[in-house]
Amino acid sequence: MSILIYAESAEGKFKKVAFELASYAKAVAQNTGATVTAVTINAGDVSELGKYGVDKVLKINNAQLSGFSARAYADAIKQAAQKENAQLVLLSSTTDSLYMAPLVAVALQAGFASNVVGLPVSMSPFQVKRNAFSNKAFNITEINTAVKVLSLGKNSYGVSENASSVSEEDFSVNISDADLGVKVQATEKTTGKVTIADADVVVSAGRGMKGPENWGMIEDLAAALGAATACSKPVSDLGWRPHGEHVGQTGKPVAANLYVAVGISGAIQHIAGINSSKVKVVINTDPEAPFFKVADYGIVGDAFEIVPKLTEKIKAFKAQNA
Repeated sequence: MSILIYAESAEGKFKKVAFELASYAKAVAQNTGATVTAVTINAGDVSELGKYGVDKVLKINNAQLSGFSARAYADAIKQAAQKENAQLVLLSSTTDSLYMAPLVAVALQAGFASNVVGLPVSMSPFQVKRNAFSNKAFNITEINTAVKVLSLGKNSYGVSENASSVSEEDFSVNISDADLGVKVQATEKTTGKVTIADADVVVSAGRGMKGPENWGMIEDLAAALGAATACSKPVSDLGWRPHGEHVGQTGKPVAANLYVAVGISGAIQHIAGINSSKVKVVINTDPEAPFFKVADYGIVGDAFEIVPKLTEKIKAFKAQNA
């Protein structure tokens, strides 16, 4: 059996999801005797993938793929899967991979399961556990096709080192003009900040902050925790924060290890978008706020008093344990 993963990278560096996919694939491989191959697109040094169990890396370096195109990337991954005769293709749940995954599955005539949250429940028949109904439930999905495509839910498996001797191979793909119907003209990126997509910790705030002028204490708490900053939909709609920070079902989904919600009541769309986060902490003056029903830890009180004190305590703790 051969397993192929797509190891996503940005600006020559692998994203955390690449290592999570490699860790997942290695665990499946150990149970089945399979080999793990990673395909990379315009990545830099690929040797780091070997730390997480990848046996072989197919390196695609192609100027046509310098900007993301779902059809073109899906075609490249299809060609890699066919070269390796892969029976299992693993993608992440990033925005790019979610666009690509159905295209990869169709190209390979494969069954597809998204939001996978654990190792296969059974290999024969092939069954996986998935999040369903906006992360409110699980289901067991069975795939009967010869080739299977899975997208792993973000932060659902974790990263574990399992070093192997990795070989590298340059791989050329044929990309047609039809695959490049959408072309990237320009890309605007936020620099110097932890991005929501890659953050293990997210500090989010809502209208309880009363105005954009008070966001400094949210940024201070995020800096102390090494976290990304985020916001609720009303905050981004009001223009207090960039729309790129809007998290929730109608914004960016978050599956952080720690999610801190400050002054957010907890609309159902917001909770659905962050429900995969492992630990949820809520700070709100209203003890009846819906968010408290799903929180692991809750503090009823004034954020303007609690957040600065919390930030100072975290800074003091880190200084003592440096």
